[in-house]
Amino acid sequence: MKLPQINPTILSRLVIGYSVILILVVIMNVYIIVRIGQFNEVTRSVSVTNNRMIHSIDKLKDAFLSQIRYEKKYIITQDEAFYSQFLRLTSDCDQYLAEVIAIADAPQTKGFLNHAKEAYQTYQLLFDKEVKLLKSGHRYSEESNKQEKDRIANAIITELDKSKAYTEQNTYDKINTLHEFGASVRRMMVIMTGAFLIISLSISLFINRTITQPMAIMKKKTREIAQGNFKGGLDLSSPPEIGDLAEALNLMCNKLQELDKMKADFFSSVSHELRTPLTTINLGIDLLHSGEEGTIPENQRELLDTVQNESKRMIEIVNSLLDLSKMEAGMMTYTFEQKDLTPLVDKTIQEMGPLVQSKKINLQVRLAEKLPSVKMDSERILQVLRNLIGNAMRFTPDEGQVTVSARSVDGGLEVSVADTGPGIPAEDLTSIFEKFKQAGSKTSQIKGTGLGLAIAKQIITRHGGKIWAKSGPGSGSTFVFVLPT
Repeated sequence: MKLPQINPTILSRLVIGYSVILILVVIMNVYIIVRIGQFNEVTRSVSVTNNRMIHSIDKLKDAFLSQIRYEKKYIITQDEAFYSQFLRLTSDCDQYLAEVIAIADAPQTKGFLNHAKEAYQTYQLLFDKEVKLLKSGHRYSEESNKQEKDRIANAIITELDKSKAYTEQNTYDKINTLHEFGASVRRMMVIMTGAFLIISLSISLFINRTITQPMAIMKKKTREIAQGNFKGGLDLSSPPEIGDLAEALNLMCNKLQELDKMKADFFSSVSHELRTPLTTINLGIDLLHSGEEGTIPENQRELLDTVQNESKRMIEIVNSLLDLSKMEAGMMTYTFEQKDLTPLVDKTIQEMGPLVQSKKINLQVRLAEKLPSVKMDSERILQVLRNLIGNAMRFTPDEGQVTVSARSVDGGLEVSVADTGPGIPAEDLTSIFEKFKQAGSKTSQIKGTGLGLAIAKQIITRHGGKIWAKSGPGSGSTFVFVLPT
């Protein structure tokens, strides 16, 4: 018995994928919170105990040094104010001593502080004895007493400095411990982050493969359809919703292919049917012009000229329709040869001579001295040049300027045709290369079939090149195409 194939919907895939990512995020956050708590415990020990210890030792040392100064001033002046200050500082020193001994957490530090406390008590007794001798007027050896007090004071300062140095070293050791602790946390975080990224990337790739990638393929396909490529055949491994959409897109492509083929057949048939009578009409007008059928009055000759011009224009339109139909059907034959572009430009400029003179256009040709040869079909590229330069002439007002340029670029040959015409709106710069499309067709007084640029794009694309336009309303237009060398 064959088991049914499970094909989850888009919602199910998203819920499963993002649930896994959410669980991973929660696990990582819990780990970070626990480790930060441990880190804070050590940090609190440094900040509360060691830093407070160092600060209290500094205050004790400052108080004791101030007390020594007041003691010396009193010995010299016997001013009771100095003695009162000495007694006040004695209370402060006793308080600081008791505080640092209470918060000291290392036996070595407690030993240094206890030695300092014993020396301080000896210093107090020695000074009290000296004060009593001064007040009673008894003589004593001041120098010997001073030396003894200095020795005891130095011993106290030394013990306090030892306590501070040991506490600072202890702080440094704890900071090193924190550094090692942080390093281990970082290593673990790198490992966890790497694993998280790998898992998240795998989930994202899974979602991309099953959801976004098929959508991107269909998005690309819709753009191809907009450009006239109606080939279907989308076979996507995707959720049911996207599969149904792809099937509908394939059905639409098939219908569009049928319609496009019908349209191409119609244009081809109509063009063939129109070419013969138009050619016959044109030949008949030539016979009338030649005078073989009798002399034609001048007013009738002008009418024949108008009819002949319109007949030629109709033949050009029919030829354009036939060419475009062949190109779209892939039936247009190309003969690629390594040729120079300069003769083609010169020939096109020569053909445009009468139009240049009639409109008094300033035509400038700027071709680089050394243009690379290009593998091309000369007749088709000549057709492109005629379309681009002809359009520039048509849309450039009298006494305007048209510039034809060519230069070598990286990996190709660039040709540009610039005019001083009315310009093209930005929204039309892409659509003008579509068949039957003209820029500003609603307001333009210059009418055309809208096939010239479409044919030019087909030819340049077939040569492996690119064609585009640069313009803006009122600033003229520049058409550029690049052929690979």
